[in-house]
Amino acid sequence: MDSVDSAIRRQPTRVFKKSSLNGKITVYLGKRDFVDHITHVDPIDGIVLIDPDYVKDRKVFGHVLAAFKYGRDDLDVLGLYFRKDLYLAAEQIYPQVTSCQPRRELTRLQERLIKKLGSNAYPFYFELPPHCPASVTLQPAPGDNGKPCGVDYELKAFVGETQDDKPHKRNSVRLAIRKIMYAPSKQGEQPYVEVSKEFLMSPSKLHLEASLDKELYHHGENIAINVHIANNSNRTVKKIKVSVRQFADICLFSTAQYKCIVAEAESE
Repeated sequence: MDSVDSAIRRQPTRVFKKSSLNGKITVYLGKRDFVDHITHVDPIDGIVLIDPDYVKDRKVFGHVLAAFKYGRDDLDVLGLYFRKDLYLAAEQIYPQVTSCQPRRELTRLQERLIKKLGSNAYPFYFELPPHCPASVTLQPAPGDNGKPCGVDYELKAFVGETQDDKPHKRNSVRLAIRKIMYAPSKQGEQPYVEVSKEFLMSPSKLHLEASLDKELYHHGENIAINVHIANNSNRTVKKIKVSVRQFADICLFSTAQYKCIVAEAESE
């Protein structure tokens, strides 16, 4: 029984690892999803393992970039780039910069990785401000090609002289990460709507009522829709069509609204 309990206590910790093409720097992360708790955001912390014989007198920098992609790659003409940078954080990871500020304590994962990887492992720590947007992908409409539009985050570590140097693919590491926000657990009011339509030469109206079983849905959940029709007109209802549409207000150079049908059902 003791061996079973100790095995449960020693459950392995999941670590994400990615190396540069030349294998000279490697990034270790404990997770790739970072939660926005309204008051604060989970810090982005991990370890970079370097080869000092390769880095020599150069430095190793870390970047966290949030960007909004709003156009397909094949639309890139005349040097136009359909991407807007929203937030950038940068930090020198190696050599470590000494400052008058108190040294930040290592996380348990960082301590374990440094103990395992040795003296060439260096910690990094980024804090995202609460106002940064969450990662989101706009559902592509039928016929859209290429990578979907949306907000994405990227963690990058590279070797260079200054943090403004253009990283080379051979000595840099890029990891896609996500900033997510949990929806509130408390449900709001049950969505409900009713409409009436008059027809020419018809004695009365066609009345339609629709409601959902709840206000908040998570990914993968079924949406239960209740539809009630009171047909007092002289027309015949032949088909009921229900669709779920995604709406997004995009504010860049001018305010525009993107809408797309993400699910659809018909009933005879």
